[in-house]
Amino acid sequence: MTRMHRTGSEPVQARSPLRLRLGLALCGVVWGAAAAVGFALAHQPGWAAFVAVVGAVALVDVIVVIRHIRQGPHWQPGPGIPPYRPVEPERRPPPTRTTRRH
Repeated sequence: MTRMHRTGSEPVQARSPLRLRLGLALCGVVWGAAAAVGFALAHQPGWAAFVAVVGAVALVDVIVVIRHIRQGPHWQPGPGIPPYRPVEPERRPPPTRTTRRH
């Protein structure tokens, strides 16, 4: 099975959806926190802990997305950013065959 190397230009108009991911993660943080408070007030500690963990995971995602947005064109390329060069495969010399004679 051959594996094709990506060139960074397929498709040409593809963009990273980081801003959409940020918005969805922020919704997860808000809903997770609100649900955790609601379940805690309803004396449901198991559900409160569960949705608090979901909110914490969403908060970690928010931090990662903000970090990627701040890293600039590598994670959020614009139309003026050319595609990256493909990674060149390692060139190895062909194996030498040795014949055994007994």
